[in-house]
Amino acid sequence: MACGTPGKGRNARLGRPVRGSRKARTVCIYMIENSLHGIEKPGRYIGAETNTYRKNFADADVRFLLAFPDVYEVGLSHLGLRLLYHHLNRMEGVMADRAYTPWFDYEQRLASLGEPLRGIESERPLSDFDFVGFSLQYELSYTNILTMLDLGGIPLLAADRGPGDPWVIGGGPCAYNPEPLADFFDIIVLGEAEEVLGELVAAFRSWRGGSRLEFLESVRGIQGVYVPSFFRVDYGADGVISGIAPRRDDYSMVTKRLILDLDEASPIPENPVVPIIDIVHNRLGLEIARGCTRGCRFCQASFIYRPVRERDPEKVLKAAERALAASGFEDLSLLSLSTGDYCRIQPLLAALMERFASDRIAVSFPSMRVGTLTPELMEQIRRVRKTGFTMAPEAGSERLRRVINKGITDDDLLAAAESAFSLGWKLIKLYFMMGLPTERAEDLDAIEDLCLRVWRLGKASRSSVNVSISTFVPKPQTPFQWASQLSKEEIEARLEAFKVRLRRPALRFKWHHPGHSILEAVFARGDRRLGRTLLRAWQLGARFDGWTEHFRQGVWDRAFEETGIDPCFYAARDRPVEEVLPWDHLSAGVDRDYLWSEYEKARSEEFTPDCRWDRCSRCGVCDHETVKPLLHRNGGPLEIPRADNRPGRQEEFLYRLRYSQTGKARFFGQLEIAQGFARAVRRAGLKAAFTAGFHPHVKISFGEALPLGLETLVGEACLSLSEEMDADRVRFQLNAHLPEGLKIEEAAHVNRRPVAPPHRLATYGITGLSPFRVRSLMQVVKERVEDTLVKKTKKGEVRARLGDILVAVRQLSESSLELDIYEGAQVCFRPTSILEHLLGEPIEHFSECTIRKTAVARLEGPEEGEDVRRAHYQQ
Repeated sequence: MACGTPGKGRNARLGRPVRGSRKARTVCIYMIENSLHGIEKPGRYIGAETNTYRKNFADADVRFLLAFPDVYEVGLSHLGLRLLYHHLNRMEGVMADRAYTPWFDYEQRLASLGEPLRGIESERPLSDFDFVGFSLQYELSYTNILTMLDLGGIPLLAADRGPGDPWVIGGGPCAYNPEPLADFFDIIVLGEAEEVLGELVAAFRSWRGGSRLEFLESVRGIQGVYVPSFFRVDYGADGVISGIAPRRDDYSMVTKRLILDLDEASPIPENPVVPIIDIVHNRLGLEIARGCTRGCRFCQASFIYRPVRERDPEKVLKAAERALAASGFEDLSLLSLSTGDYCRIQPLLAALMERFASDRIAVSFPSMRVGTLTPELMEQIRRVRKTGFTMAPEAGSERLRRVINKGITDDDLLAAAESAFSLGWKLIKLYFMMGLPTERAEDLDAIEDLCLRVWRLGKASRSSVNVSISTFVPKPQTPFQWASQLSKEEIEARLEAFKVRLRRPALRFKWHHPGHSILEAVFARGDRRLGRTLLRAWQLGARFDGWTEHFRQGVWDRAFEETGIDPCFYAARDRPVEEVLPWDHLSAGVDRDYLWSEYEKARSEEFTPDCRWDRCSRCGVCDHETVKPLLHRNGGPLEIPRADNRPGRQEEFLYRLRYSQTGKARFFGQLEIAQGFARAVRRAGLKAAFTAGFHPHVKISFGEALPLGLETLVGEACLSLSEEMDADRVRFQLNAHLPEGLKIEEAAHVNRRPVAPPHRLATYGITGLSPFRVRSLMQVVKERVEDTLVKKTKKGEVRARLGDILVAVRQLSESSLELDIYEGAQVCFRPTSILEHLLGEPIEHFSECTIRKTAVARLEGPEEGEDVRRAHYQQ
């Protein structure tokens, strides 16, 4: 079933709606929601988050689709895409929507229905947008880019796109060598996109209606914009690149775009997007700085994001206050490449904790560099959480740490571990790499030795140690871009040895899949010839390659063989300094000569100090006039209104809530609904009572969970507040902040928490059934009351007589029914399973119908339900 009014060409084949057609949009929403029955985590595809912009598609003159080539839970966790979403939507006349890679089941559902992938807010196909911008974070997500383009109705190859197609652009760390993707992208953005996007939008408005070539010509002069089709790559007989020739004389090198003042050019959003379903980083992330100059020679981020630019701590505090009030998040994380290096991290952390302790807001940050873990900072961390303590020595020996420019000693790491265990941490996580340049057997022995020394430190407190070992991947724009990677056989042999050597109680060993590491290296250092391999692997079924359980080595082996590509040529080969690298025409601002000198210093084990604290290392990024580090070194304690600290025992006031859950909200599970309510309580400014323990939560409990896909008008919850309020005011304030589809219908003050009756009669209305199914069900129901219903549970099977469960059936119209169903403490069958049983069809076949719980009546026992049933069927 197509939605909308068919047009011409590809849009007609997909049945896309005419832009601005309200009727077509309504039909499309109907199709989207009714394609989700039976889909794992349908909440991934319907939006309904808090604080989205929801701009009118037809009113905007520039429409931007931000695409993340991974599943929703990963994509919405990415801070960079969130910042761009807010940045674009703040522009006059611009609307930005989002899309994520659908999981396998939904990809198949869309394909079977002939439906396109759509933006989750506008419900518009990707091909309706002017720009589709991909975040290029990880090489193993490249096949997902092709999936999204294909499902979105966009030609895969840039050369095949015509006047009505979107501009496909990309940005992110992988943009510093996008050559394997060159055939698929129109434009690549190097560096920080905030200012580039504004200039692209302006150029688009001026160009609109011209040829595609004219637009590319108009934007190539924007700093940071790379047009792959404007360069030709030549190869020698040995397969090595012989030259990269610009097709325009004045366009031979593309240099990254850089924002100098984060507070001015990319302010922290005051209204962050709040998901309903759980995501990987389900918290408020506050970016406090960009850039890292530690200079770890394996780390791409340490070179492509230079120089260091810190946000003003006072502005971070104010932004945190506004964003937490607008979002209701219960966790706050301070984000940067090296959070512990932020000049005023201790006063900032202390002020945040002082301000938000009474609101039970946990403050955290990612793994800390061992050298920045002062006793004062560890005490602050200890106050907010002790779930896990992460350290990344990267190499086992001090010699190899000098090679990679990781300036920490064994004593530093052991002292930090000992302090963590003594302060109450029960888990320490250690991250290492193997296969680093100049690595020797004794360096591998040192990994084992260091892990066991940390493990022994934790034995007295019965603590655990998690060890993760990944394989070194040479990355572009780093000193190690010329180095080779271990062979697959060597990776596997070393991992097998570590599995034996690190086998201890309370010591857990994890590792990266060897195939992942090799494929990552191939595409990290690859050239344009890999585009055909990528396309072939995708055609053979490669999807979500970064997910270990879905990585298909055989598919990739076949793709390399069929396209005549040897992956070892890219991954397992040292490159001489004179070799032309696929990304030599793209610059992160760091001089190529500097990177080579750092590679030579690595081989002689020389250390390069951090220019944040030491002298300039002359990497080439800064001119020290316009481009230079921006640090906030000076200042006293941060002044912030002191909130009441953690109170003692609170008085509690209970409110019984009856709520409805309709529309999109029917696709959220009970845990997600509970989280949505708790965050709405915080956003509404209600004085919640909290649970005890290290991770306190808003005190709210719910009645019986509703299955995914069903609506209710009689959901029940009980909320505890620490101050007494009028019940109607509680209802009014909550309704102003609840997610779409949730509404408090009734609120009442109660003296104790209500207890669900053990025997209930639930009434469900079913609308939208075909007349044939309604007639069929009404004909067979009386004949099959002796049938046995079977439900599988974790404890086994539950069986019941249909007549004991289905108390009454009433036909309301030719397409609607009403069911009365007995629900007991030990037995509970859903209306969906009853429909499936009586009609002999899976619930997916009833996707056009709506099932809504409309009433619940208390029964004294199952025999009362039998009396009702007997009276009904005798009529």
